Amino acid sequence: MHLSALDITIIGLYLASTVVIGIMLKKRASKNLDAYFLGGKTLPWYMLSLSNASGMFDISGTMWLVTLLFVYGLKSIWIPWLWPVFNQVFLMVFLSLWLRRSNVLTGAEWIRMRFGDDLGGVLSHAIIVVFALIGVLGFLAYGFVGIGKFMLIFIPWEVVSPYVPFSVSAKYVPHLYGILFTAIATFYVMLGGMLSIVWADLLQFTIMAVSAVIIAAIAMSNVSPEALQAAVPSGWTNPFFGWELGLDWSHTIPEVMSKINSDGYELFTIFVMMMLFKGVLISAAGPAPNYDMQKILATKSPREAAKMSGFVSVVLMPIRYLMIAGFTVLALVFYNQLNLDVGGRIDFENILPSAISQFAPAGVMGLLLAGLLAAFMSTFASTVNAAPAYLVNDIYKRYINPKASAKKLVRMSYAVSVGVVIISTCIGLLISSINAVLQWIVSGLYGGYTVSNVLKWYWWRFNGMGYFWGMIVGVGCALLVPLAGKLLPAVPSDILPLYAFPFILIASATAAVAGSIYTEAEDEERLKIFYKMVRPWGYWKPIHDKVAAENPGFTSNPNFKRDMFNILVGIVLQTSLVALPIFFVIKEFYSAAITASLSTSAALILWKTWYKKLRDWPEEEIERENASA
Repeated sequence: MHLSALDITIIGLYLASTVVIGIMLKKRASKNLDAYFLGGKTLPWYMLSLSNASGMFDISGTMWLVTLLFVYGLKSIWIPWLWPVFNQVFLMVFLSLWLRRSNVLTGAEWIRMRFGDDLGGVLSHAIIVVFALIGVLGFLAYGFVGIGKFMLIFIPWEVVSPYVPFSVSAKYVPHLYGILFTAIATFYVMLGGMLSIVWADLLQFTIMAVSAVIIAAIAMSNVSPEALQAAVPSGWTNPFFGWELGLDWSHTIPEVMSKINSDGYELFTIFVMMMLFKGVLISAAGPAPNYDMQKILATKSPREAAKMSGFVSVVLMPIRYLMIAGFTVLALVFYNQLNLDVGGRIDFENILPSAISQFAPAGVMGLLLAGLLAAFMSTFASTVNAAPAYLVNDIYKRYINPKASAKKLVRMSYAVSVGVVIISTCIGLLISSINAVLQWIVSGLYGGYTVSNVLKWYWWRFNGMGYFWGMIVGVGCALLVPLAGKLLPAVPSDILPLYAFPFILIASATAAVAGSIYTEAEDEERLKIFYKMVRPWGYWKPIHDKVAAENPGFTSNPNFKRDMFNILVGIVLQTSLVALPIFFVIKEFYSAAITASLSTSAALILWKTWYKKLRDWPEEEIERENASA
């Protein structure tokens, strides 16, 4: 199906509105770096939360999740732990509070606050900037691949080619489309910075919410439970599993079996255990230096930072999975009508765009495409905004031109934004699989990030040299993961980074601990300042005793057990919010009712044990409890 005039009009109006937002907010955003990168810390938490949710509702991720639900059914609700999605729960419970109390501009600036300006501090600062840039380029290339593959189905090259004054190989047509849409996203974020991103994201999330409800309604009105049951293997609607996956597609859609084998998820229990182990460690490390961290730092206070992180899952999961479930149900029942053939092979990552093309009527298709374009541009814009925050604030301003004016710094940010987009586009030209780059980012690259960024919060003796060596070894191992595939041809390439994670962890942990023990401890005064400001729990007793001796009323953070309990409840709530819309769309109303009861109970517990206990500083809670006693 080609786009109608109505569809094209809807998409055009959306694209034009994002450009207008960027132009209108240019003046406010260009006042200084704080205004450009953090919106001047004036934005309310719920706007930042909706913006963050919009940024996570990316098109490449949505294509991946539709593929997962199609192939693995309700068991797919566990697979996004690869990301890991429950890092938002850790942020909600305590890490957003700790991070926002630091009152810095970027993650690299936080490293300076923690480790100082000696050799260890300088090296730590440098490696986190390098990591941030590698991560930004990886995420931009990941989004670039998804948008090109997505739009090619709706805008055939034979329709566009007569108006293009140069020839393009069929292999690179999706990349040309990716360049077009990334250019538009770069324009509005370059002009308006964080303010532009947040306001555009509000528009984008509204479009996506309406689109999700529409497609879920279309699926529910066109597919009966009997038709769905006939299209899927036994166990598809059951989220629980045994030692093995236990889904046999050979009698329904035999091609799916080769997809499962290539993914390497057959031993599902081991796979989920590895995801949980990796996910807890990565989540305990805190946010990576990307748009998620920037949104936390942009909040007005630590308490608002925690609320912002908590609200993300509440608004994102039900809306996103209404859309995912709707498209998946239609694709399963009407599989023979989909066009998944790409270069003579079945590409299951094309299920989402093919389903839209096949099942969405005129007007609705335009709205859906505008919503998914919005999802892509939101993620892309937020990621682009993170890159100049590091290069301009942490490199150019610190080392090259400390006296640069605000106008000069903002202009440098424009140049950096364009530069990283060009580089990520070149990387995207070499990538064909969304899942491959996703796995490398979340398992390989973040595996190298994990140990150093766990220890920085919870161990007083960890220093800048330990951080540097832990990161350099971890990231170095992550960069070698693709080469390991040649030595282990039996391991599916897409899942190889997950299996490499424990080895990356051991290598980086050894380097981090040895680097700290065999070098001098951080300056005691700096550690005391950090501890008083951030107030982490963990092994800080030697520093706590010194701070308490100087400040008789000072108390340590007493909330470790409560925070761990709230994390367990939060993961239950988040997972329930994933499963609930899927059960609803496939008309498993009994399961939906049980899931709704579970999520309601978890929410009520968190209201009492988390929300009502939120304070900007620990002293406020202690004083309140003493007063009530």
